[in-house]
Amino acid sequence: MTIPFDNVPLHAQREWIEELESLGYTDLWSAEAMGADGFTPLALASVWAPTMRLGTAIIPAYTRGPACFAQCVASMADAAPGRFVLGIGTSSNVIVERWNGIPFEEPYKRTRDMVRFLRAALAGEKVKEDYETFSVNGFRLGIRPEQPTPILIAALREGMLKLAGREGDGAIVNWLSAEDVATVAPIVRQYGPNADGTEKEIAARIFVAPSEDKDNVYAVAKFAIAAYLTVPVYAAFHEWLGRGEELKGLWDNWKAGDRAAAVAAIPDSLVDELIVWGSPQQCRDHVQRYVDNGVTTPALAILPIQGVDLRQALRDLAPQ
Repeated sequence: MTIPFDNVPLHAQREWIEELESLGYTDLWSAEAMGADGFTPLALASVWAPTMRLGTAIIPAYTRGPACFAQCVASMADAAPGRFVLGIGTSSNVIVERWNGIPFEEPYKRTRDMVRFLRAALAGEKVKEDYETFSVNGFRLGIRPEQPTPILIAALREGMLKLAGREGDGAIVNWLSAEDVATVAPIVRQYGPNADGTEKEIAARIFVAPSEDKDNVYAVAKFAIAAYLTVPVYAAFHEWLGRGEELKGLWDNWKAGDRAAAVAAIPDSLVDELIVWGSPQQCRDHVQRYVDNGVTTPALAILPIQGVDLRQALRDLAPQ
């Protein structure tokens, strides 16, 4: 499940997290965009839910300097030994450049370099290295996590998927259909298992609208789709997946500044592909299609649908 929950203060989410653990959810995944940072909710959850695995999906490779990034990861891994998974990725030009004032340049290389640096730093090495996108001169972590920290790389198109397979312990995917998983997963897994013999993990954030109110679901889902699929990295991803013609109306109207027409141009069929919706059992069956096509870790993110009580939805969607 994706945490933290919107419109609930962090300090008030303890009972929610404890209930997720009792319901049988195995993982808690945070994100980092405009809300809470990616680490604090997991640090709280590490105490509130001591059996659950904790992951970031994702932390941008740009918005922390290398040493600060290593400290954050090592602290989280030290707080929850053997239970923390780092998800790292390029993020987007919106978050990196427009919101944080950092040039969104050479995203592939920046992510690759940060992964290589973190591997060395978390292993206890004193790092003195000129990477292609930054340099580190003599940094050594002051804490050493008891257990290795798996690193998953957020990936959309082929280059990042290959990087996730070559240098990561797997990939994090996002905003794709269950059928799309069959396209992306083999690219990651073509490099074989991880060094410890485990299969490359494919974690997917899956957006869920647990409601049978079709009109309401479509309205909320199309707004969310428009917000994401007009961001250049996601637009390129879906063009690569073959949806260029299907999304042309969205993109053309968005560029023209007509947001309402852009949202209206999203076909209903795309909502059915990208959003899990319907009764709890229909949602559960749809999530299973992602797993059948290669996802090892489905991380649900529940969309805010009018008339749907979030707390009850967590119960209704619990693993069976």
